[in-house]
Amino acid sequence: MLALILPLAPVGFVDAGLAASAPPGASTDVEWLWPISGAYVESPYVAPAHRYGPGHRGIDLRPAGEATVRAPAAGTVAFAGAVAGRGVLTIDHGGGIVTTFEPIAVGVELRAGVAVRRGEVLGRIDAGGHAALGALHVGARLDGEYINPLLLFGGIPRAVLLPCC
Repeated sequence: MLALILPLAPVGFVDAGLAASAPPGASTDVEWLWPISGAYVESPYVAPAHRYGPGHRGIDLRPAGEATVRAPAAGTVAFAGAVAGRGVLTIDHGGGIVTTFEPIAVGVELRAGVAVRRGEVLGRIDAGGHAALGALHVGARLDGEYINPLLLFGGIPRAVLLPCC
């Protein structure tokens, strides 16, 4: 029997050289930054079997240090506010790409319609939601469909088959 292991190597901010290009169909002139410096993927993306099926439509990032959240690419704030008791921020990056961050405590200056620059501080990780305390859930959609955010932040690691038992 074989076990499927997906290596979840630590991720870094742009100074670690881990900027990535947008996925196919999106703007190709954008380099994406990790929203948290020195974080690692605590909970990976799990695609649902069908549109309304169970899954994890994003990734949860655990910071190794500070809990500052930065804009991964330039865009316009589409939503900033509370949803079900937790802070949520959604950015429309154009080209059909929208990212969502939660739980996040944002400053009063971030509201719908405000432009953000790549690398700009958006806020800090807050409490609430389904992510473990201290973790940030990052979701991404392309043309309204959820995608694995790792496609934006440097790709999906290759699966490695290891012998079992």
